[in-house]
Amino acid sequence: MRRAHRVSSCGQSLVEVLIAVAVTAVTVLGLIAVQLSIARDARAMSYREQAPLVADAVAEAARAPAVNDAALGQWKLRAASLLPKGDAAVTGSSADLSFARTTWVAQPFATRTTPGAADGTDMPASCGDVEVPRGVQCVVMAFSR
Repeated sequence: MRRAHRVSSCGQSLVEVLIAVAVTAVTVLGLIAVQLSIARDARAMSYREQAPLVADAVAEAARAPAVNDAALGQWKLRAASLLPKGDAAVTGSSADLSFARTTWVAQPFATRTTPGAADGTDMPASCGDVEVPRGVQCVVMAFSR
């Protein structure tokens, strides 16, 4: 007589599937968080890249033999369009030394809650000869007329 062999099913239990789905979900959420962080840092780097160009153009406009207020106004508008709440100005207009300044509001993600974060370059204590409020970043270029 032949004995019937009982073949046990070798499927995965519901708990194993649940654990696999949970691990996959956590991994995907981690990858999404990393991508968002990279995108935010790239945007902040873009602002830090554009601000010196605007400050340099403002300094060149201010150094012109006849100060052209229209050119300075155009660069102020350009700073406002390129940077979040951006502004460009010339201060300290003495005969020897002046400052071309570009300021913009740092994005909320740049505000760090770790100790000592306010001492870094993201939150400057001063911006040349002018104090800036917390959360505002700046670029200053000194030039002589």
